[in-house]
Amino acid sequence: MLTLVTFLPLAGGLLLLLLGRESHAAIRRVALLTSTVTFLLSLLLLRGFDATASGYQLVERRPWMSNPQIQYHMGMDGISLFLVLLTTFLMPLAVLCSWESIHTRVKEFFLMLLALETAMIGVFFALDLFLFFLFWEAMLIPMYFLIGIWGHERRIYAAIKFVLYTMAGSILMLVAIIWLYSLSGTFDLPRIQSLLQEGVIRLPVRQEMLLFGAFFLAFAVKVPLFPLHTWLPDAHVEAPTAGSVILAGVLLKMGAYGLVRFCLPLFPDASHKFAPWIVGLAIVGIIYGALVAMVQPDYKKLVAYSSVSHMGFVVLGIFVFNQVGMQGAVYQMLNHGVSSGGLFLVAGMLYDRRHTHMIKEFGGLATPMPVLSSFFILITLSSLGLPLLNGFVGEFLILTGAFERRPAWAAYAATGVILSAVYCGVTSV
Repeated sequence: MLTLVTFLPLAGGLLLLLLGRESHAAIRRVALLTSTVTFLLSLLLLRGFDATASGYQLVERRPWMSNPQIQYHMGMDGISLFLVLLTTFLMPLAVLCSWESIHTRVKEFFLMLLALETAMIGVFFALDLFLFFLFWEAMLIPMYFLIGIWGHERRIYAAIKFVLYTMAGSILMLVAIIWLYSLSGTFDLPRIQSLLQEGVIRLPVRQEMLLFGAFFLAFAVKVPLFPLHTWLPDAHVEAPTAGSVILAGVLLKMGAYGLVRFCLPLFPDASHKFAPWIVGLAIVGIIYGALVAMVQPDYKKLVAYSSVSHMGFVVLGIFVFNQVGMQGAVYQMLNHGVSSGGLFLVAGMLYDRRHTHMIKEFGGLATPMPVLSSFFILITLSSLGLPLLNGFVGEFLILTGAFERRPAWAAYAATGVILSAVYCGVTSV
């Protein structure tokens, strides 16, 4: 079942190759059908998931290579399940928002979208480190082309910057993966975790810190955590609407997922040792992202910097090391994926009509576009964290967890909530 959900989008993308280049309507329908069926199949995973059971479920394990020992090992738990559901939910929306806005190389565009979906789902399901790295790197290729071919004026610069930042972190992670393999003789993540917990293999303090740093930098770039965030505004502004929706909705969550899946369980001592510094960077990112978002004249860049601020909350929740904070971080990942995706969908609709992202050009939308304006206000309030909306729950849990650990952390982070009201108010006006 996991294999079917993972590779169905890629199969649909390959089917597009059989269609004529000028069959735009058929290409769009096949892409929408493929992404919708993938979403419906992912809902079956939710139905078959046992929330009371521990460990991974629906595990698929097949030998792949004997030397080195690499397996096709897939599985899911609660975190990966809901991130996959977020991915499969956003992809049909990305297809729909590109229905009329993409006119050149239509077949290639939707092929890239579907290939990207397969890579993203594979990242969340992979339990073999080599397989995980393969999906992690495969994800860069379609996103690079989505930004570089169908982006806006500075698309080449943004695409290259995105790849360079991500590749720099990925190289360090690859070295750390090979290092772990040399110690354990396997790429299997659950096996490595059990060997470490049972004391069969031991990591000296310095070695654990180096391995943690290699994994952490790769995931911090993807989050993105301050000060490794500078690629994000350029990528968001230059990407097509579908690219921005997927980038904000899913790709940023992959960095936080990596922190939860790899850094904390594999290197617990190093995680606790570096936690105060990481929390400090997260709080700086929360405040810095909100302050810079306040002064942005470009709407997409404003939402991009707000993502830096909101993802800072996620990192804060992870590294306060209590159950409330972790629950808030996971919930905030899902919430931010929905709310930021919605904000970029609104940005795309406005750009298709006005061909600009400048906020000053959008004054008085309520009269000519009352329905869109109503949804825009609702999504904005959700991003703001208004009580009774989804954004409130995640931030409240994170701040509660931070307060339990150290009240000052919660006090500093709460200023980001106040500042978010300012830049959200600017867009609403």
